[in-house]
Amino acid sequence: MSSPAGSPAAARKILRRFRRNSRGSAAVEFALIAPVFFALLFAIFETALVFFAGQVLETGVQDSGRLLFTNQANCAGMSQADFKQNICDRVSALMSCSGIDIDVRSYPAGTAITIADPINGSGAYSGSFVYQPPACNTTDQTVVVRGFYQWPLIVTGLGYNIANINRGTANSKRLLAATSAFRPQ
Repeated sequence: MSSPAGSPAAARKILRRFRRNSRGSAAVEFALIAPVFFALLFAIFETALVFFAGQVLETGVQDSGRLLFTNQANCAGMSQADFKQNICDRVSALMSCSGIDIDVRSYPAGTAITIADPINGSGAYSGSFVYQPPACNTTDQTVVVRGFYQWPLIVTGLGYNIANINRGTANSKRLLAATSAFRPQ
């Protein structure tokens, strides 16, 4: 004999059947885990891309700095725009040329070298960059070549923030910096 539809026994029977049925549980579990999984995955991709771009900038600055090291750039009278374009040609696969800043400074031998941080105390990017290559065939100077690029970040809105420029704002970026120091040969 079956119990009426509104009786407690019928409700228990439906509840038991519902508990035993596992169809759709994988979809529910995935819906609970997916946002965290994808946020972590995107954060890993962005971190890897930032480190890769930083290495590309480092290689580009060192290779272009080698032109000063071997007196090819300074003896040929390479201008700041030409030097920047040389770096740009090396890193253009990942970075736009308009966003690259360069700083080339020459220091007499024995002089203390002070390098200013281009990120000010409030976290904004503000640097005063110069192009001061060594004189042609000068070997008694130390040359410091620096390159900077403000890398835009995407995943910062998900709680993962590696920004060091305008951190916590909608315009936060990661400053990629590369430095090469040498004495010309």
